[in-house]
Amino acid sequence: MEEKRTLWGEFSKGLITTNPLLVLMVGLCSALAISTKVENCIFMGLAVIFVLTCSNVIISLIRNFIPDQIRIPIYIVVIASFVTIVDLTLHGFFEPIYKQLGVWIPLIVVNCLILARAEGYASSTKVSFALMDGLGIGLGYTSVLLIMGVFRELLGSGKIEMFGNTIISLGTDKMPTILILFPGAFITFALLAAMLQWYQQRKKPKVKEG
Repeated sequence: MEEKRTLWGEFSKGLITTNPLLVLMVGLCSALAISTKVENCIFMGLAVIFVLTCSNVIISLIRNFIPDQIRIPIYIVVIASFVTIVDLTLHGFFEPIYKQLGVWIPLIVVNCLILARAEGYASSTKVSFALMDGLGIGLGYTSVLLIMGVFRELLGSGKIEMFGNTIISLGTDKMPTILILFPGAFITFALLAAMLQWYQQRKKPKVKEG
């Protein structure tokens, strides 16, 4: 018997059970590249939440009017419209962040995470579910991004900076700088993925023998 879907279920699944980074393994390139600073993670996370949620809703609304042969180009146009809004907003009001994130904001258009939710979910479900899915998956992506950012920036540089101000400091700069290099991204991600697997294994009901 198929389990009845709820709005809360559609939202909460993106946090753990179908977390886009740790479970679905999509959108990894941007996460590994920009998680050297918490500041970058916050803005990238907000950008992904906005684009994913808005594109999910619009695609769900127009899904019955999209010819199957041109659905992917239409999805890309919808996603690109919201990415343009994010790009121009960051460029106009948060210039330093815009320069730090660089090409990763425009590349949201072809992010596997956004396209996968459009093709695999939003195009075949009603608007309310598409909205909650976008929010949940976006928050799941952002939460992992922030954990990686805090771990890498704090333990890699000895401090966390926001808008040029130090908000947390360990009082030393003699830290393992490998964490803020690309190998550090893989190490951090592997640790988080292993922890999630351990947690999910513990949550499974034990099968009684005999």
